[in-house]
Amino acid sequence: MQEEITFEDFLKVDFRIGTVIEVNDFPKAKKPAYQLKIDFGGLGIKKTSAQITGLYSKEDLLNKQVSAIVNFKPRQIANFMSEILIIGVYNTDGKVVLLQASKEIKNGEQIN
Repeated sequence: MQEEITFEDFLKVDFRIGTVIEVNDFPKAKKPAYQLKIDFGGLGIKKTSAQITGLYSKEDLLNKQVSAIVNFKPRQIANFMSEILIIGVYNTDGKVVLLQASKEIKNGEQIN
């Protein structure tokens, strides 16, 4: 378990729903990964790197809605600037399973 935080700390994290609109291989990443562009509606299009190649093909990801944290500071990963963090969980095989809404949601909607 991580360090205990307050509810006010939790409220600082901005979780949103977005749709993957572009997926590219990321050969310069240390571990297998994709470069993704995700449409967050009024928040615009954001870029990220994601180590999700174990369970998802590029075709699987295109037009898929994902959950993400959109208010982290950008992070340099190899030659790529990652702006957001997609939310997932490691399965028993150590592969990332994306967390997503069970129904389609408008891009940019906040997860409460």
